[in-house]
Amino acid sequence: MKIGYARVSTVGQDLETQIAKLQNEGCEKIFHEKQSGKLADNRPELKRAIEFAREGDVFTITKLDRLARSMGDLWQIIHELEVKKVAFKVLDQAGLDTSHATGKLLLNILGSIAEFERDLINTRTAEGREAAKQKGVKFGRRPSLTPDKVQLLKAEATAGLLSKEALAAKYGISRNTVYRLLDMKNLEQT
Repeated sequence: MKIGYARVSTVGQDLETQIAKLQNEGCEKIFHEKQSGKLADNRPELKRAIEFAREGDVFTITKLDRLARSMGDLWQIIHELEVKKVAFKVLDQAGLDTSHATGKLLLNILGSIAEFERDLINTRTAEGREAAKQKGVKFGRRPSLTPDKVQLLKAEATAGLLSKEALAAKYGISRNTVYRLLDMKNLEQT
């Protein structure tokens, strides 16, 4: 039996094209999901597809990067299939068939390229983030309170007219944030 697996990472990617290719290949059972490919452990449909496969089946995907983004994940998946005596086929990479030595060599080369590409993306992203920080771009959530409101909160806290809980409610922040803004080291019970 031919078993298909299709995956996209984002809503904007086209899952239907992959499914159509797998159907045209004659896959009788197709597993699909919208999930990041960074880690194979986070993909329940991939696990189900591998569990479903039986000796003599052909596990089919459209592109290698739909299956794994690291050589470790790729070889773990391939090993699981080999142990079950399930063949592996990639439609868009002609000749990629693990039932012969040339196909295994091609798989290794393409898997290395996919991992290299992922590393380049991570490096470029980190460089871009660092460049943005140096230009003054702030990452993360914006502060809930303006500096003026923080000063007002501190003045009210110093005056002792309101409890920490009341200050938190008044300014729409958590009690822990009140303590943090007041630079109190130990959270006191109020």
